[in-house]
Amino acid sequence: MNSIAICFVCLGNICRSPSAEAVMRDLVERAKLAGRIVVDSAGTGDWHIGEPPDERAQKAAKKRGYDLSTLRGRQVAAADFARFDLFIVMDDANAAALTAICPPEHRGKIRLLMEFATGDDSRVVVDPYFGGEDGFEKVLDQCENACQGLLNALRAQLRA
Repeated sequence: MNSIAICFVCLGNICRSPSAEAVMRDLVERAKLAGRIVVDSAGTGDWHIGEPPDERAQKAAKKRGYDLSTLRGRQVAAADFARFDLFIVMDDANAAALTAICPPEHRGKIRLLMEFATGDDSRVVVDPYFGGEDGFEKVLDQCENACQGLLNALRAQLRA
């Protein structure tokens, strides 16, 4: 396998999935794998197409050195199912929504982000949208942990 394309997916693509995208891009760049691992994000809903990430997500990310300012919300498109090797979803509702529109031959590409976390038995990345700023910090904690685990798994695939 020459390269792997992954798409992080949440509901609106303005909080969790762009945060995960930024964290993963940073990890991939530091691992010198930017040419081999393609990273993107999208939402299952269409409410925030073209909008920048939530200001609270941007603020929390910036404190940790991640820049979300250039990212824009988009909805998962039919062409994405053939384009991406993995869809990394934030929770069970995202998995169900994606599975409902995914062609059967691509359903095996859908995985929960927290499957890749170590030392955190959370099943999902909780949506911080209706909560306080601490929720956005928690999202970043989970993304940093799970994205490192995901990167380790992808490295193994790239070597195979």
